[in-house]
Amino acid sequence: MTIAEVSKQYGLSADTLRYYERIGLIPPVPRNESGIRDYDEDSCGWVELMKCMRAAGVQIEALIEYVALFRQGDETIDARKALLMDQRNRLISRMADMQASLDRLNEKIDLYEQGLMVKEKLLKR
Repeated sequence: MTIAEVSKQYGLSADTLRYYERIGLIPPVPRNESGIRDYDEDSCGWVELMKCMRAAGVQIEALIEYVALFRQGDETIDARKALLMDQRNRLISRMADMQASLDRLNEKIDLYEQGLMVKEKLLKR
């Protein structure tokens, strides 16, 4: 696939895809005879994984480390798993914080709705 096709499929700009490759967020993308990026299934899998992880708020530095460990081979499996588990724990904590914020917002909205209902009843009298 061309960079334009991958860009369209994953909703990432071509500049973002080039940046991800340049900083090591995705492994080097294969190139055709002309030197143009030719995304294969593995490359697209990396793009999809990184898009998902970034959307979840996983830090770029952690993802770069993960890719570097992956490229070192199977002897890094335990380190990769530990890194992913740490990121999962951070995500769970952030989700709990977000849920607490959502609950608080809902409480405030409920108070306003209760207040509006009281005002409406008074106005209808």
